[in-house]
Amino acid sequence: MAAAHLAGPGLPGDGLSDTALTTQLDERGVPTSPSSQPSIMLAMLEVLDVSEGHRVLELGTGTGYIAALLCHRLGDANVTSIDIDPDLVDTAAQRLHQAGFNPTVAVRDGEKGHPGNAPCDRMISTAGLHAIPKPLLQQAALGAVIVAPIGYGIARVIVTAPGHATGRFLTVPAHFMARRTGGSGPQFDAALEQSPTGTSVPPADLLRRLKFPASLALSGYRSCSWRTQDGDLDAVGLWTPDGSTVIAHTSGSVRQIGPQKLWDTVEDLAKIFGDEPERDAFLLAVTPTRQTVFYEDTDGPSWALPATF
Repeated sequence: MAAAHLAGPGLPGDGLSDTALTTQLDERGVPTSPSSQPSIMLAMLEVLDVSEGHRVLELGTGTGYIAALLCHRLGDANVTSIDIDPDLVDTAAQRLHQAGFNPTVAVRDGEKGHPGNAPCDRMISTAGLHAIPKPLLQQAALGAVIVAPIGYGIARVIVTAPGHATGRFLTVPAHFMARRTGGSGPQFDAALEQSPTGTSVPPADLLRRLKFPASLALSGYRSCSWRTQDGDLDAVGLWTPDGSTVIAHTSGSVRQIGPQKLWDTVEDLAKIFGDEPERDAFLLAVTPTRQTVFYEDTDGPSWALPATF
């Protein structure tokens, strides 16, 4: 797919440095909108496999960079880009116009898609998802390709029938900012009050070889770590949106609280994956009522993704 030049107020003149950028902060200084690493975006566009006449929906307008590339390839009339943030949408639309592109750019919740411009032949998301939203499947044409970050990976699926899609994860790692949704923060103080149990799984494994499979088995999980004064890893904290929280120390003690026993899942994953698994060994199967990730084949280990219906 040919590259298109996009510059504008507040953007570097070439815009081609292969690094992820933070493009918006909230009032607390917390990042709320990134510009993904260009090489990752181009890898996603490559497997999106657009052709003349394809209608494309982008979830997560951001700076407008991907929308510009799509307009350059397909023409303005075939490109729709949506974002939940009105300020981002306005700024991106202005920059796109200045660069000579005028796609449909709208303020919408990405998980609801844009039914007014359906059906779409291709869909691409730069916002992290927990699963493929049902409205997107309903707005996708038969044979449509959907490329979206799920967990710490990027899934590419093909719509095979209404509500059904199958595909695999790309080999490239991904750490896209998740959609802005609610959920509980970590309950570290409450976890520390629990009686400790033991584990044979080093906490460092969660930060390395188990990081990707854990992001599928424990949807929406986030983690942090504590280090000693010498800089050595001391403990890892893990929590999910339902408030489940665990603190695992390098000494082998584990304290956890909440509806999910998170470290139990980590230990199960450690038994399955002796080494860091290849991402493209993971399959995604989508039906109208269930979305499941399989390892290697449909007879292998599997994990259900949360429904986003």
